[in-house]
Amino acid sequence: MLEKIFESLLIKSRIVTILPVIFGLIGAFVLFIIASYDVFKVILYTYNYFFGLNTNIDLHEDVVALIIGAVDLYLMALVLFIFSFGVYELFISEIEEFKQMKQSKVLEVHSLDQLKDKLAKVIIMVLIVNFFQRVLQMKFSTPMDMTFLAGSILALCLGLYFLHKGNH
Repeated sequence: MLEKIFESLLIKSRIVTILPVIFGLIGAFVLFIIASYDVFKVILYTYNYFFGLNTNIDLHEDVVALIIGAVDLYLMALVLFIFSFGVYELFISEIEEFKQMKQSKVLEVHSLDQLKDKLAKVIIMVLIVNFFQRVLQMKFSTPMDMTFLAGSILALCLGLYFLHKGNH
């Protein structure tokens, strides 16, 4: 009898995984809002620049940096979103209504390994976008700097190639 009570308690304890689901979704919404605010700033910068209200900004550098930063934040929000849906489906309950939609394939998770794979791919894209953002801010002064940049880009391309090849 004690064993059955313990097992029942153990099974019911899975509901504690609702915490990472809730806070993951909150974090995703916050990141979506911050990224959207950055895009809105780009719109304001561009408007002010073209109508002569503020010509002190370097439109190219500022706009590109803000947009790449926004893409980076959107991707991080997607990581949290996929994580939240995956944890919910794995530990709490499958979402039947969601499975009838075509778009559900992106968020559909059947095992912890599948969740880890999906998260890893999005995290790799976050790292690539972050790398791109940092490269745009760098100042190259020697030929060796350019060689390291080319080597880094080659390594990224090879990594993406093998990541994609692993799917087939």
